[in-house]
Amino acid sequence: MDQEKIWEKACAVLPGGVNSPVRAFGGVGGIPVFMKRSEGAFLFDENDKAYIDLVLSWGPMILGHNPPEVVEALKDQLSRGLSFGTCTGAEANLAELILSMIPGMGMLRLVNSGTEATMSAVRAARGYTGRDKIMKFRGCYHGHGDSFLIQAGSGALTHGAPSSLGVTAGTAADTLVADYNDLNAAENLFETYPDSIAAVIVEPVAGNMGVVPPAPGFLEGLRSLCSRFGSVLIFDEVMTGFRVARGGAAERFSVQPDMITLGKIAGGGLPLAAYAGKREIMSVVSPLGKVYQAGTLSGNPMAVAAGTAHLRLLEQKNPWKKLEEKTGYLCSGLRKAAAKHGAPVQVNQVGSMFTLFFTSKPVTDTKTALAADAVAFARFFHAMLEEGIYFPPSQYESAFLSLAHEQKHLDKIIQAAETFFEKGTNV
Repeated sequence: MDQEKIWEKACAVLPGGVNSPVRAFGGVGGIPVFMKRSEGAFLFDENDKAYIDLVLSWGPMILGHNPPEVVEALKDQLSRGLSFGTCTGAEANLAELILSMIPGMGMLRLVNSGTEATMSAVRAARGYTGRDKIMKFRGCYHGHGDSFLIQAGSGALTHGAPSSLGVTAGTAADTLVADYNDLNAAENLFETYPDSIAAVIVEPVAGNMGVVPPAPGFLEGLRSLCSRFGSVLIFDEVMTGFRVARGGAAERFSVQPDMITLGKIAGGGLPLAAYAGKREIMSVVSPLGKVYQAGTLSGNPMAVAAGTAHLRLLEQKNPWKKLEEKTGYLCSGLRKAAAKHGAPVQVNQVGSMFTLFFTSKPVTDTKTALAADAVAFARFFHAMLEEGIYFPPSQYESAFLSLAHEQKHLDKIIQAAETFFEKGTNV
């Protein structure tokens, strides 16, 4: 099929031709590739061209596309119904499974998206503390809730809009912003507003300015500040949950937040997310408490079936060490290929998340991420696309590996990158 004709049709009926801005290729230029199917480590476009997939639906496909066990679970649920709007035993089973995997949480509520999870977690924190303000970090993206679209990351950085129209001045005033990895800035905000900050929400590994790991002591310092000032520490693990370790970043870095938001992997590729917290915090959520949050499709049977099968499969396979080793091999190969030809490249990695930045300086925060050469990345992206390798279409996004990626796939990526570096990043 003609990709340009599909794009023309999409632009006539969808804002910008897309249902999520980063898909529009705004950060790399050109027309998006329209995909029609997936299998294992691959996506296939409308003309059946195969691409080694390093986006993996923005993280959920940790086992690769279409694991047979997940597909069978969906078929089984499909035979029994799509949606009931009632309680099911399956949703309680999934909640129990998730709580057994993540550290320190007492209860959780299932929702449909990461944005719902973060919005609801912040509302619960406000209800629990009786305070109004929240603190976030420049370049961290927590969904498109009003409170979060102040110096946001990811698509907002790609499209040159670190804030959004439609966010009221009052909402903006209740959102305090510090630089990621700058503990002193966070402490200064606490000292300025000692009795006003309901919650600190943070990506424990930033993934929406590209992958930026937490500096030593940063997460521990936030934990200490929240305990000292009586604020709720929220780890937004929509991306890192079940990705960087079995128990996510909280387990990997041995820092215990008060609340965790989850998504992506938890739903096995279907729209499912969750927010979890200590029992006393979650007890403020309706119908136990007076913080209202609801959703007709929350705990949808199909999404619950996929999420349960996916997490059980992860428990059986215990893939995290193997995935990190694979990703380390790929990142090391990319670094060596760049160095061989004098290309100014940094490759940041945490677990099976990674980002290739076109810059000679280490990337540790939003400022250093934005200093990377996005034009050079765009050239790299299209060169890889020609070779059948699908990187995220933005300098400011994380790439991912799955268990389905084989050695030959990694070697192909490294060889294609080396060919690009050999030609020069200005070609």
